[in-house]
Amino acid sequence: GRICMLAVLGQITTKAGIFLPGTIDYAGTKFSDVPTGFGAFSTISTAGIAQIVAFIGFLELVVMKDSANGAAPGEFPGDFRNGALDFGWDTFSEEEKAFKRGVELNNGRAAQMGILALMVHEKLDGKPYVINTLLGLPSPEP
Repeated sequence: GRICMLAVLGQITTKAGIFLPGTIDYAGTKFSDVPTGFGAFSTISTAGIAQIVAFIGFLELVVMKDSANGAAPGEFPGDFRNGALDFGWDTFSEEEKAFKRGVELNNGRAAQMGILALMVHEKLDGKPYVINTLLGLPSPEP
C-alpha cells in the first residue's frame, strides 16, 4: 500500500513537470529526460535499475523491519517506528489507533487500484490519465 501511494504520487508529480535537478547517470541523462511509467525502463541503464533494486533490497532487509535498529518489535504488522520519529502514536487511544490503521490500509488499497489503473491505461493507449479523456481535458504528455 505505501509503495503504491508513492508510485501514484510519483506519476502525478512527474507528469506535472516537477523533477529532481541534475543528472541521473554519468552519461548526462537528466531526470527530466526520464519518462514516467514503463518508459523509464528503456531510458535508465541496466546498472541503474540494478542499483535501484539493490537499494530497495537493502531497505527491506535491513532498515524497514518491525524491529529495525535494535528497537522492540512493533505493536502490529507495518509498525516501523524505530524511536527516531514520534508523531504521538503512543498518546492515541486504542480506538483511535484502530481507526488510523484502518484509514492507512484503505488509502493503500485505493492507491493499489490507482497505480494499477495508470499502468493498464498506459499500456492500452499510452494515456494513463483516462479521466482527462473522459472529461475532454488535455492529457499530460508522456
